Amino acid sequence: MSATHASPQPLRVTVWNEGRDERLHAEVAARYPRGIHGAIAEGIAEHLGDGARLRTATLDEPEHGLTEQVLAGTDVLTWWGHLAHREVSDEVVERVRRRVLGGMGLIVLHSGHWSKIFTRLMGTTCTLRWRAAGERELVWTLAPGHPIAAGVPHPIVIEQQEMYGEFFDIPVPDELVFVSSFSGGEVFRSGCTFRRGHGRIFYFSPGDQDYPVYHHPDVRRVIANAVRWAAPDGFRGKPKLIHSEAGWFDAGGRA
Repeated sequence: MSATHASPQPLRVTVWNEGRDERLHAEVAARYPRGIHGAIAEGIAEHLGDGARLRTATLDEPEHGLTEQVLAGTDVLTWWGHLAHREVSDEVVERVRRRVLGGMGLIVLHSGHWSKIFTRLMGTTCTLRWRAAGERELVWTLAPGHPIAAGVPHPIVIEQQEMYGEFFDIPVPDELVFVSSFSGGEVFRSGCTFRRGHGRIFYFSPGDQDYPVYHHPDVRRVIANAVRWAAPDGFRGKPKLIHSEAGWFDAGGRA
């Protein structure tokens, strides 16, 4: 009789979006009729299928849709913000930060580079050079063996996109998966991984409210790959200062 193996539990993914551009600008609403969060969630579902259980949350929901209960039920959080970074509650940001340190994955997208949560986790300004001129972006894979780059063409061609360029004020990434070049001549570290506490973080710059980038099949694949990569193997809580008595190891203690 063959052994029976339990099916792996689906990843619990929360797709967070500020949700303001779609409300303020008819052209953005037409481009993303289900919101930017809807397009991102659709892309994740396309690639992960039954392997992910998705929910969305937006800024104007109570507690920005990121209550303690929601975060306790989230393995990976994706974050998109643009106009209202300052309106995000410091209490909610600290709640998310603690969850990341405890093991939750975080995928920060495009202008989320200036979000409170990303700047707090990076410890830098996260400023960069930018220009909105609808230029072609080529996303070059620097780490073809990385799980986030699986199945991704080299390069990804995005016909119209906002330019992001160096200098990008972030810490040196743990891994640099992608770098982008633009028709105006600039280059940018567009796909970077970091580890904070027990959590994995991926920053990916392609994606903008003024262009249909979150409908791009290769951009969707990268985000879905990143969600899978960032998923925790268990939550261990925020790392703590531990007083270690002599002999703890011989007594069978664990870090």
